Amino acid sequence: MAWAGSRIRPRRLRTTPALRALVRETRLDPAQLILPVFVAEDLGDDGEPRPITSMPGVVQHSMNSLVREARAVADAGLGGIMLFGVPVAKDAVGSGATDSDGVLNRALAAVRAEVGDATSVMADLCLDEFTDHGHCGVLSTDPSGRTVVDNDATLERYADMAVAQARAGAHVVGPSGMMDGQIGVIRDALDAAGHADVVVLAYSAKYASGFYGPFREAVASTLTGDRNTYQQDSGNLRESLREVALDVEQGADIVMVKPALPYLDVVRAVSESVDVPVCAYQVSGEYAQIEAAAANGWIDRDRVVLETLTSIRRAGASSILTYYALYAAQLLRA
Repeated sequence: MAWAGSRIRPRRLRTTPALRALVRETRLDPAQLILPVFVAEDLGDDGEPRPITSMPGVVQHSMNSLVREARAVADAGLGGIMLFGVPVAKDAVGSGATDSDGVLNRALAAVRAEVGDATSVMADLCLDEFTDHGHCGVLSTDPSGRTVVDNDATLERYADMAVAQARAGAHVVGPSGMMDGQIGVIRDALDAAGHADVVVLAYSAKYASGFYGPFREAVASTLTGDRNTYQQDSGNLRESLREVALDVEQGADIVMVKPALPYLDVVRAVSESVDVPVCAYQVSGEYAQIEAAAANGWIDRDRVVLETLTSIRRAGASSILTYYALYAAQLLRA
């Protein structure tokens, strides 16, 4: 006996791959993906890439292997490549971050010379990889005698860092330190130095998360303590919307939510509250979880990679930083 409502059958639109593709509401494209990469100064120009044990398949690059990876990014049609530097020497103020001969600025120049405008060359704009204490800014002592990250002293370093990265060839700078006022200071510094076309991708809602663990290995972090006094509390949404609004007001061209999967509600709320593009970062711990489960045969890696990235897009992100960017592009082509 036929079901009484048989005229309405949503399953009709799922019967073939072509029909499913025809009505798909959220699409994933390589141009929406950005590959984060690490370049280690101690590997020199010609060293072999060094595997990151907590992130299987991800490496620290030498200068030349980084350039080859950038070419692969451009050839795959990815939206961008985000560079993180791993210097040999670190100090209290992160001097290497503004040194034109420092590992990150040299890498930016080399990558830009290789790919030109074929993909977006992006730079992480933060001091944590360059400071001996591992914090995202300059330290000082408050009136009670506590050691704290000095917000305004850090802004001066960020302004200089932004200009150095722009001079090196960055299309996009990504301030990730969560200092108050950082976007306005960076925008003003770039404009004053003649870099009005350099894009500011603001890490506007960056949470103090347990999902960053493998990244600490990737950048050889020397962090002591935690970053709870300047990164977002994981229980807060309205506060993140305020941070995002302030960054847009100060001139952010793109805003970011980080991490991605544990904060899809934040991605959705941010995307509904602003009229600039929204990015999300599928961070190291998210990647490591997928890799560990796939290695144990518990999940189908390919399906989960595309499913998670699609979920981030569906939540409202127009672009995604992900260590799977090149891999996902291969899956999409296939």
